[in-house]
Amino acid sequence: MTQPDTPLAPQWQQPLQAFLQYLQFERGYSSKTLDSYQRQLQQLALTIADTDTHWLNLTEDQLKQHIIALRRSGAKPRTIALKVAALRSFFRYLQAQAKRSDNPAQYLSVPKAARSLPKNLNVDQLNHLLSFDSNDDILAYRDKAMLELFYSSGLRLEELVNADISDIDWQQQLLRVTGKGSKQRIVPVGKIALAALKDWLKQRPAFTAKLPEEDANALFISKQHKRISTRHVRERLQLWAKQQGLNQHVHPHMLRHSFASHMLESSQDLRAVQELLGHANLSTTQVYTHLDFAHLAKVYDSAHPRAKKKSS
Repeated sequence: MTQPDTPLAPQWQQPLQAFLQYLQFERGYSSKTLDSYQRQLQQLALTIADTDTHWLNLTEDQLKQHIIALRRSGAKPRTIALKVAALRSFFRYLQAQAKRSDNPAQYLSVPKAARSLPKNLNVDQLNHLLSFDSNDDILAYRDKAMLELFYSSGLRLEELVNADISDIDWQQQLLRVTGKGSKQRIVPVGKIALAALKDWLKQRPAFTAKLPEEDANALFISKQHKRISTRHVRERLQLWAKQQGLNQHVHPHMLRHSFASHMLESSQDLRAVQELLGHANLSTTQVYTHLDFAHLAKVYDSAHPRAKKKSS
């Protein structure tokens, strides 16, 4: 834990140090989290501190004024949210220690952070990214199959690395996916992705000599003879993006988001895209696909049997 440039008075420093030691030794918080909590709380203490004020008599109104000052200074919503979270946790600790009977941070309002839209690649960029030739390179065969399946079926990164060979229904051209919360769904696989998968599976035995039993059915494996990791997929995708001349950082989620955007542009079927992505809530799909709620209302009005206007 770092020390403040300006030392705090004992009535501020002692309760704070006791709280940080509690988080470290009893709750097992990481040094990064401890430093964050310390920084947030020290900043407030240095701003408010005077001879008559301390942690045990701080009021909700004083905390509100501090948050208002942060907002006026241009602090981002996430920064303020971190501050409020640290304060709530600290005062809960003081309550548990019978140092305070209340939590003055409990009802502090936190500004909502704007949800940033995930970036996607356009169709031409995707086609160019996936146009590399395997050239009898086993890793290229594997990578082409991974990226084609990623984009073909809109998978999450964890869903891709956890896929097994037995999850593929070759005849029906389907893949069984295990998503968040161990929920399963069935997604279609395009012909190009299926062809790339077949090409890879012909090469896969070269990596299976020392494959552990738990990875024996893994669809994608590394040259270290184990199921491929999420980190490895990220690295290989970035390698191919650079090799293919895409002058931007390309990460796995961009392929999933591109799938969603392109599917929606072609089909205008929001519910189908929601099902394919495995989203529990339609609002999540709305964010991924750049839609606004006015458009959602238009889709609903034109498609839902109970929403269609009766002809006069």
